[in-house]
Amino acid sequence: MKIRLKVYSDGASRGNPGPSAIAFMILTENGKILKRHSKYVGIKTNNQAEYEALISALESASKLTDQEVVCYLDSALVVKHLNGEYQVKNPNLKTLWLKIKELEQKFQKVSFRHVPRTDRYIKEVDWLANQTLDKVTNRCF
Repeated sequence: MKIRLKVYSDGASRGNPGPSAIAFMILTENGKILKRHSKYVGIKTNNQAEYEALISALESASKLTDQEVVCYLDSALVVKHLNGEYQVKNPNLKTLWLKIKELEQKFQKVSFRHVPRTDRYIKEVDWLANQTLDKVTNRCF
């Protein structure tokens, strides 16, 4: 049986760079939530946080399947990087891009799709990342 997972990921940064958090959700094809996760990732740019969120999501998804993963992000830049529409010129982002390309090898198929910020699952992972940032920034900054 072919297992196809949906991954929704988002990174949030307060400042660019600034304190950052990531969040993701992994769902079955029919919408059952398998995993929700968020964590603080330190001082990052928004684009770095977006990449870090996807890396964490793919690492988790690789423990659930080696089949197909469809990744949904609200970052058009990251999606265009990963789909080869834009070159990755920033050396910090290039390192993260390479990590994702390495993680892709764990699956039979990985695709990256841009969705609007209004997507219900993107709104949820955005909320999770911001909740994590609220906890950390209220404590530390």
